[in-house]
Amino acid sequence: MIALQTPDRLYEELFELVQSRHLFSDSKTFVDATPKADPAEILGSFRAEAQKPDFDLESFVRENFALPESDGAKPAPAKDLPVGQQIEQLWDLLTRAADDKDQNSSLIPLPRPYVVPGGRFREVYYWDSYFTMLGLADSGRTGAIEDMVENFAYLIEEIGFVPNGNRTYYCSRSQPPYFALMVELLASVKQDQTICNQYLPQMIREYDFWMAGIETLDKNNTSCRRVVALNEGYLNRYWDDADIPRQESYAEDVELAANTDRVAADFYRDIRAACESGWDFSSRWFADRHSKATICTTQIVPVDLNALMYKLESLLAHTCTSAGDADRAELYCHRAETRKHLLRTLFFDKQTGFFVDLSLPDLQPTGTLSLAATYPLFFGIATAEQGAQVARRIHEEFLRPGGWLTTLTDSGQQWDIPNGWAPMQWITYCGLERYGFRDEAEAGARRWVENNLNVYHETGRLLEKYNVEKTGTAGTGGEYLVQDGFGWTNAILLRLMQSLGIEEQA
Repeated sequence: MIALQTPDRLYEELFELVQSRHLFSDSKTFVDATPKADPAEILGSFRAEAQKPDFDLESFVRENFALPESDGAKPAPAKDLPVGQQIEQLWDLLTRAADDKDQNSSLIPLPRPYVVPGGRFREVYYWDSYFTMLGLADSGRTGAIEDMVENFAYLIEEIGFVPNGNRTYYCSRSQPPYFALMVELLASVKQDQTICNQYLPQMIREYDFWMAGIETLDKNNTSCRRVVALNEGYLNRYWDDADIPRQESYAEDVELAANTDRVAADFYRDIRAACESGWDFSSRWFADRHSKATICTTQIVPVDLNALMYKLESLLAHTCTSAGDADRAELYCHRAETRKHLLRTLFFDKQTGFFVDLSLPDLQPTGTLSLAATYPLFFGIATAEQGAQVARRIHEEFLRPGGWLTTLTDSGQQWDIPNGWAPMQWITYCGLERYGFRDEAEAGARRWVENNLNVYHETGRLLEKYNVEKTGTAGTGGEYLVQDGFGWTNAILLRLMQSLGIEEQA
């Protein structure tokens, strides 16, 4: 098993002092730093040196730690190079070799090469990787896809689930469960459906992680960790098994918690659960729809997560049937069909004509409309009538000059107005296409591609997120500066250009 020593435990008061003083502009810098000596020795030295009147904390840290590059794998601008050629070069730049083991580093070593998003994101990220794999497939890099699937299978075997990223401080949470889709993608590009059988044990174990605690639920206790029980069946929510400040955003979390009237542990868990969603942060998770201080992620049952769980249950049912495990196949099939029914009924708000998140304990609509509504279309869960209502509203209210908005709320958070994100452009495009709304799908996808290309030809950069209200500009908001690189942007740009027949431009 992998030893999961987190920086806060290794360095105790040194960690707290570095983070609380904002020694680095990005709090992630210190937790990604590598010690130059044994952590216990560094901590002992700090305790002795800190008593001296001339002690300089920054000098001490720089002497005792190898700091990561401030911008990770930032590529050189290449606006005069055709974007397809630039993306091919970026795959090489963003690829990391299999890791050497360093028990004092927060990096969890992976046995095979992998592709990172870019910028401050120096490690592999779970849900990012599925969308990145779509681009790797279009680039003919089947071996890279296989390596990444193997790495995620390794993490499931060693840790019991896929963590947010391969860092020890991410190991109290996961991210949206895309492993089944990754396996399915690998089987498709290799034209070998036995691959699903090969990874069946890991898919089952991931499912068990998301359903952990199910045996404790009854009418008096309807939720445990990530699972919620209804009379008809089970649903899922985002969670984090820790209730302390995020190590990678320690000072920010402590400062915000001090300005709320909430129990700090509850607040921290809700912050962390939003990180498990991948939408960190968005008005989706805020009780008042505007302020991060009101975050209540664990009290929300998200439509996109439950659509992903339906997909996992469906693939498990199919693969267990193929493997001759009839009992398990029947269980997963029943749960998938039950969840599909709940998605079509509970999650579809007839008043708005939209799929929505639900609020615990009464499972009422939260009031936030977002592109998460397109997941039931992406997976073919919605009825034809529901698909038509969602498509109409997406086209009329979410479409902007540079693509589709993520939500209709201006909260200052990066997953709200005015930003668009590559994964949600792809989910929306495919969902609309699947239900026959080709013109509406193309309208948003073409605007997104043009937006990406405008920024690229002006700056030579491919960005993590884009402003879709003002085309040709970077996204805004969030806890850090907009990053470039960028795995899922590169992938979805490639795939949409190919899908739409858009000729590569110089």
